[in-house]
Amino acid sequence: MDKDYVCGDYGTESIWTQIRVTVKLPQLDALTAIMSMVSNNLQIEDYSDIDLKTCYGDLIDESILNADKTIASVSVYLPAERSVPECISFLKERFADAGLTEAKIETVGVNEEDWANAWKAYYKPIKIGNKLVIVPAWEKYEAAEGELIVRMDPGMAFGTGTHETTRLVIRMLEDYTKPGCRMLDVGTGSGILAICASKLGAAECKAYDIDPMAVRVANENIKDSGLTNITCEVSDLLKQADRSRPYDLICANIVADIIIRMTPDVAPFMHENTVLLASGIIAERAQDVIDCFEKNGYKIVEKLEDNGWCGLAVMKK
Repeated sequence: MDKDYVCGDYGTESIWTQIRVTVKLPQLDALTAIMSMVSNNLQIEDYSDIDLKTCYGDLIDESILNADKTIASVSVYLPAERSVPECISFLKERFADAGLTEAKIETVGVNEEDWANAWKAYYKPIKIGNKLVIVPAWEKYEAAEGELIVRMDPGMAFGTGTHETTRLVIRMLEDYTKPGCRMLDVGTGSGILAICASKLGAAECKAYDIDPMAVRVANENIKDSGLTNITCEVSDLLKQADRSRPYDLICANIVADIIIRMTPDVAPFMHENTVLLASGIIAERAQDVIDCFEKNGYKIVEKLEDNGWCGLAVMKK
C-alpha cells in the first residue's frame, strides 16, 4: 500500500445506521431489488452455496458453517443525514407490494471505521480485458505498454472492478466503446464504467445514480482521474437523465428487476445503432431479462457469463 496516499474526503460523516432485512432464501432476489431502491451499496449474506469440498473448506468460520442456510439477509448503510424511519416506511410499503410479508427488519448503529476501510488491504490492481487495469488509488502501479490505468477509490459506492458484474461490463466496453461516442451510465456507483469509457475514447459521458453518496464518490473519482468529459448527477434511473440527444452507448450495471423496470423507458435515449450493456444479472434471471428486451423490440447481440452472473449487449431490432 502506498504510504503517501491520503484517502479522499467523502464528508465528515462517521456514524452510520445499518438496515438489515432477512427473508426466506427464495425471496432474496426480490429483496435485493427493493433494497437497491434505497441504496446501491448492498451487503448480501447468503450462506446456502458454501462448498466444504474446496481446499478452503477448513478455513470457513464456524459461525458461518452453523448459519441457517434457508434464509438470507441484505443490508444497506445510511448516513445520519438520511431518515431511517422514512427509509424503513418506504421498504415496508415495497415489501407489502412484493409479498415479502415475513421480512425481518433490524437496525444497527455502525462506526465508519469499523467497515469502510478494512477491505482496502485486500483490494489490489486487477487487469480486465486486454487494456484496462483497475488500480486502487492507494496502490502504486507501473503500467505496461498498451495498458490503460483507471485509478479508483470506491469509498462507500459500489464499483471496485473486482465484482463479476463490473468485470463483465468493462470487458464489453473494450469492444463497444467507439472513439468520439456519447455514453450514458445508469446506476454509476463509483463512476468506474464512465471513467473506463472515457479512457477508451468516449467523447462525452453522462453518469447518474439515485444515491447522493455514490454521486459524491463518483465525482471525486472523476476529478482525481483528470478527465473533463464526464458529468455525474443524481437521477432515479432515467428520470433526470439528459435526453437532449441519443447516446451511442448505454451501461446499466444494476440488478435484473431494475433493468426490467427500466427497459420500456430506454428507447428515447437510443438511436438505431446504440448498444446497451446490461449487467448485474444473476444467471437464473438472465432469460427473464432477455425476454423483456425482446418483448420491447430489442435483440441480444452478445451474452457473457462469469461465475453465475450474466452481461448482455443489446440493440434495437
